[in-house]
Amino acid sequence: MLQKKVCVLGAFGVGKTTLIRRFVESIFSEAYLTTVGVKVDKKTLTVGAQYLTLILWDIAGQDEVNAVRMSYVRGAAGYLLVADGTRAETLTVARSIHARVVAEVGLMPFLLLLNKADLHESWDISSEPVAVLEEAGWVVLRTSAKTGEGVEEAFQGLAQRLVS
Repeated sequence: MLQKKVCVLGAFGVGKTTLIRRFVESIFSEAYLTTVGVKVDKKTLTVGAQYLTLILWDIAGQDEVNAVRMSYVRGAAGYLLVADGTRAETLTVARSIHARVVAEVGLMPFLLLLNKADLHESWDISSEPVAVLEEAGWVVLRTSAKTGEGVEEAFQGLAQRLVS
């Protein structure tokens, strides 16, 4: 059985922890709990004909004062970047985190998740910057930890990239 470390990165409050909880435990909670440092979960899934255990590192959010510690990202096989569709600045943070990962750790598979798809009518992120990222080769998925929309597909999609 394969095991792969996957980091979940993004600004504070974008839904990293709730996405992981939805994926690992199939639950959603409205309670906001700030991640301090890193929280590790794991889940085994099937990719093709093989089992893959994802070791999920839920890394505390980034803001102007607290940057993601790249030491947490070292050794990862891939990562999920999460932005909150209702807060455009979180997409800027996600792009900044991606640039730091590439500069300090190197290229690895990743997906950008635009979370809170259930609040799409309140979104602050327009389609233009997303289209620019997609044209640059980024895979962008819309997710909702609340409804479960796109969550399984996101983790399964990254898992598929990690074994191919």
